[in-house]
Amino acid sequence: MKTALIQLPGLNRDRDMFAAIRTISGHDPIPVWQTETELPDADLIIIPGGFSYGDYLRCGAIAARMPVMRAVAEKARAGVRVIGVCNGFQILLEAGLLPGALMRNASLKFVCRQVRLAVANNRTAFTSGYEAGEVINCPVAHHDGNYFAEADELARIEDNNQVVFRYAEGTNPNGSINDIAGLVNEQGNVLGMMPHPENLIETAHGGTDGRRLFESALDMLATA
Repeated sequence: MKTALIQLPGLNRDRDMFAAIRTISGHDPIPVWQTETELPDADLIIIPGGFSYGDYLRCGAIAARMPVMRAVAEKARAGVRVIGVCNGFQILLEAGLLPGALMRNASLKFVCRQVRLAVANNRTAFTSGYEAGEVINCPVAHHDGNYFAEADELARIEDNNQVVFRYAEGTNPNGSINDIAGLVNEQGNVLGMMPHPENLIETAHGGTDGRRLFESALDMLATA
């Protein structure tokens, strides 16, 4: 499978994501700059974390309006798998590819630590490598990760089983409603999450709990 890696000014986790995909799949992601209006023929599109455009206006708001995101939206509507991590999650929300919003952390402080995630839905293209209810480790590093949705929208998200990860065991670092750490769109091909699975994919990282997410998305579970 081919992977496209979206690049925008201020994203600083693209090298981490590049290294993760290369390590897991053996191929290099195709970098795609923000001004591109067409994407390569890729099976997976990734928007990494960081601080696109310095987080001015709202986190991800400027990046969501770049030409490349219109191309990402077209691919997503066509069923291509898309992952947005941290700032990438914020960008997907601002682009309207996922429901809800991300606000300032309840503590009003930047958080950088490891948390526990419960796998709320393992029947997606991104989580099939996990057991339902499994609790995994994953690092977080963000200032605006407090997920929120209005009551009716939240009810639809929960009813549709769109939540794939929840902060577990009292480790919610930001005040996210219903402990939501990651969710998919209704079609199940777009994933947004605040934690950084790319930073826990080999023993040198201190664990491999993030690896199965990418193996799932890349259809590598059978040969992993």
